[in-house]
Parts: sequence; C-alpha cells; structure tokens
Amino acid sequence: MAVIKMNFLSQCLGMQTNVTICLPSYSFKDRMDGRKEVYVPGMKYQVLWLLHGGSGDDSDYLHFSNITRYADDNKLAVVMPCGYNSCFMDEENGVQYMKYIAEELPKMCRAIFPFSDKREDNFIGGLSMGAHGAQWTALHYPQQYSAALIMSGGGIFFEKYWHREPDPKNPMSPHPDDVPEKARKLAQEAVANGTIIPKYLMTWGENDHLSPSLSAAAEFLKETGVSLETDIVPGYKHEWDFWDLALRKAINEWLPIRHSVIYPE
Repeated sequence: MAVIKMNFLSQCLGMQTNVTICLPSYSFKDRMDGRKEVYVPGMKYQVLWLLHGGSGDDSDYLHFSNITRYADDNKLAVVMPCGYNSCFMDEENGVQYMKYIAEELPKMCRAIFPFSDKREDNFIGGLSMGAHGAQWTALHYPQQYSAALIMSGGGIFFEKYWHREPDPKNPMSPHPDDVPEKARKLAQEAVANGTIIPKYLMTWGENDHLSPSLSAAAEFLKETGVSLETDIVPGYKHEWDFWDLALRKAINEWLPIRHSVIYPE
C-alpha cells in the first residue's frame, strides 16, 4: 500500500492545501496468491472520497482507523482531503469547499493517478462534519457517486445551515426537525425529476448524542424516496471505535466494491 501525502495550490480554495491518498500497490495478499503481474498499463482503481470530522484534517483516518489496511485488502483507492472546519460547504463569495471536493480534486487526481471516472466506481463518505459534507455533495453531484457513506452525521447538526429552537437547558441538544431545508428541497426536486441519487447508508452508534436527529433525517430521506439503508449499532457513541467498524463493514459488505483492480480488457 502506498500512502501519499500531497500539498498543492488549489484554485477553488485559493491556498495551499493537503490531501492524503491510499493507493493500493503490490501487497502481502498478492505475494501469498503468487500474483506476479500487478502493474498493467491502463489499470484503474475504484475510489472512496473520504471526508474527516470537525477539528480534524486529512490525516485523521490514518491515525485513528485501519483505512490503509481496508483499502489495501480491497484494492480501493481512498482520497482524504483537508476541509478544516468548513463543513465542506461553498461559502457565498468565499472559499468553495464543495466545488473543490467534487470538481477540482477529482480532476487533478485523475490526471495523476489511475482512478476510474465512472459513477459506479466512485463513492463519497465521511464522519460527523464530514458526513454532513458527504450528504450535501452527493445531493449536489449525484451523477458522480454511486453510493454515500454517512457515519454519525448527515447535514443535520450544524447551526450555520439549519434552524432550530434550542433547548434552553441544553443549547447543543438535537431537535427533531434538524433536517436542513436546502437538503429537503434538493432531495425532493431530484426525486421528482427522476435524478438517480446515490444510494445512502446512514449509520451511527445507538448511544450517539446525535441519535434523535439522525433518526429524523433518515425518516425524511426515506419519505422522499431516496434509496437508504440505516444501521444503528448498539453500544457505540460518537467515537473512532465505531467509525472504524463502520468503514470495515461498508468496504467489505455494503459499498459495491469490486475487491480487485480494474484491468483493461
């Protein structure tokens, strides 16, 4: 497994930024299987565009999860950009984080790395704040991703983008109506127009403090007709032990992963 750390000047962000990439290479499994021909001209990888949570950066998944092993075992490229505390949203007359994630970064990466540009080979995901970004990006760019992995979040707990009446005894408490109106409108319009929305997996720990809001968001998505699977896991909170478990399950079982390199015919 090659782990690549890049720093480059982004047009959308208007500044230098970091991105970490897991790129499968000749592996222990290849050696055990006796595979000798690994690098073939024209080969491609499926890609998971994976967004970090609040106060994190592009190295979070490397430090706190087993994403390198999961990527290597399944011949899956994983791109982890740095979104700072932006919620991965475009700012009006400001920095364009969503456009960077969905347009500039894929264009740059596909020019350098053997990444497939087919919809069925691209997935977006994230945890907490990154789940917010993944949900919104999948709704804005449904043609680019076949699936969205939403871990412990999903655009329903960030006051900058939704309105609620806080509990005076607990200002940070979730509210049952925390589904943002913009997401509601996007989903309804997409379904009405027959747009193929990426398949969603919303997963969270049963003891997560966001659980009531996440349940409300999941019910809304189901009502709009979005293809949605939910997985509420007992015994877990808003924590890395859960997110690592969710990543492993998503890559091994839920996402349409080929578990192999895409070789030219």
